[in-house]
Amino acid sequence: MKATKFILAIDLGTSGPKVVLISTEGDIVAQTYAHTELILLPGGGAEQDPKDWWRAIKACVHELLAQKLVPVDEIVAISCTGQWSGTVAVGQDGLPLTNAIIWLDARGEPYARQITDGLINIAGYGLDKLLTWIRLTGGIPTLSGKDSIAHILYLKHQHPDIYAQTHKFLEPKDYLNFWLTGRYVATYDSITLHWLTDNRDLAKVDYSARLLQMATIEREKLPDLIRAVDVVGTLRPSVAAELGLNASVQVIGSSPDMHTAAVGSGAVGDYEAHIYLGTSSWLICHVPFKKTDLFHNMGSMPSAIPDRYLLVNEQESAGSCINYLIDNLLYPADGLGAVERPVDVYDRLNVVAAAVPAGSDNLIFLPWLYGERSPIDDSTVRGGFFNQSLQTTRAHMVRAVFEGVAYNTRWLLQYVEKFIKRPLQSIRVIGGGAQSDLWCQIMADVLDRPMLQIDNPLQVNTRGAAFIAAVALGYLSFADVNSRVKVTQTYHPNPENRQIYDKLFREFDNLYKNNRGSFARLNG
Repeated sequence: MKATKFILAIDLGTSGPKVVLISTEGDIVAQTYAHTELILLPGGGAEQDPKDWWRAIKACVHELLAQKLVPVDEIVAISCTGQWSGTVAVGQDGLPLTNAIIWLDARGEPYARQITDGLINIAGYGLDKLLTWIRLTGGIPTLSGKDSIAHILYLKHQHPDIYAQTHKFLEPKDYLNFWLTGRYVATYDSITLHWLTDNRDLAKVDYSARLLQMATIEREKLPDLIRAVDVVGTLRPSVAAELGLNASVQVIGSSPDMHTAAVGSGAVGDYEAHIYLGTSSWLICHVPFKKTDLFHNMGSMPSAIPDRYLLVNEQESAGSCINYLIDNLLYPADGLGAVERPVDVYDRLNVVAAAVPAGSDNLIFLPWLYGERSPIDDSTVRGGFFNQSLQTTRAHMVRAVFEGVAYNTRWLLQYVEKFIKRPLQSIRVIGGGAQSDLWCQIMADVLDRPMLQIDNPLQVNTRGAAFIAAVALGYLSFADVNSRVKVTQTYHPNPENRQIYDKLFREFDNLYKNNRGSFARLNG
């Protein structure tokens, strides 16, 4: 190893936490994972049990330490990242009062609309409120009800007893930091989707009295604010003993997954972009300015890097579309078939999809299985296959899912490039989907941009969290990060596929325009 000190990076994903032991130079030593349950409820509810989070994290840490790969005394920090736009309501004793409401939950939609409504509306927002929110924060609560502020308002209106008992509302990452240190804080970036902070001066982000009043939320129910590179504190002695670590281990503020991925991808310079292909997806880059595109649900928000903005957007479903195909169409446990899901299922998907011609013989998959956030904020839109025929095979459907997510990313790309007023020269690809050579090539072909496949793409969030910790403790600077992230392969657009993908993308765009009224009537 290049360094003698190490960091435990915890990535609290929707399917469960990953815990990774990383050197302060960014070298991955070992990694573990544990599953946690996702609870889907009627009316758009999506929850998880914070006790389940801690059980899984503790099991992962014990598994890593049991390998005795480095001396415990050389582990100097913990840096947490993970799912963003979630809400944990804790009481005076710091214990959760109910399940965590996570980023998929849309039950707060009517209450988000209440606080953003006005006499004169533009795009569904009251004009005076719209101008105030955008001026101070760079954005405004989305009408889908999936932002943290909407979760809090849902509890306030539907569960007033829990709201009244709540001492602090915390993002998932900030809840973990509290559990580790006993200190209630959020970072400038993690608090953004509460839409309650004035982000105009990145050196002193703070809550706005005007926004608190507009949102009908009390300041005392919210955590104090620090930077991502600030130290929250050291481990509580009881937690240190529970984990098997020294109580001197420092806990870093760190950032949500979107922000740590930007750092872990190595795309830390302005206009250096990456695509994340995980359960959800995004196409983002750092920018040197504060700006908002309300109509396509994106804006520049505080970054993990001090005094920098990050262009933020999100596509709701990406890898989840692949898993839906596997679990519900190819290998369902429903009694109709006896075929078990093979261990190498993802490899098999790549093989069969590669045998289908580009464009899947004009089969189009719409990836909106749980609504959409960017480039349209529409919780009623739904997905499916379009233009099936008697000649359509399972292989066609598999490739069409890969391509459908790519079409959605191209839909987003055109607005990202308008936002930054320049074409992206190349795009880094990270997340689980980046392990697929076929998907990387499809992305290059559909977007007509070179795709840079990042080494160890599943660990970009934990690597980014570790880099942030290394900077916080003085081992690195952010200028060092790019040189420590390896590109394993570059995929160039295949000009032979340009015509078919241009045609199918136009139809993909038309399918939303022509059917959004039906989606609203069916799912509104």
